[in-house]
Amino acid sequence: RRFNIFKMANRDAQSPPNENQPKNEVAWVYSFGAAMVPFVSFCYMHSRGGTARIVERVVRSPVGVYGFLWLPFLSLAIEKKKYYKIQT
Repeated sequence: RRFNIFKMANRDAQSPPNENQPKNEVAWVYSFGAAMVPFVSFCYMHSRGGTARIVERVVRSPVGVYGFLWLPFLSLAIEKKKYYKIQT
């Protein structure tokens, strides 16, 4: 049996409205844009040589190669800070 997303979407469109569902049918565009804008900007930066410049800058900084060990923790902290700021 094939999975057909259009039948699923059509079935959902014909179902009675639910109070928990958003009234805006294109609300997914906001989530899609919020996920794709950073990804596309990263791809563009990478194609222009931005990733190599960042790596060189971190290696030549006072923290040196060990700066890469801090990268996951730093990016997670920045993400959490932005998330909590948006939620308040």
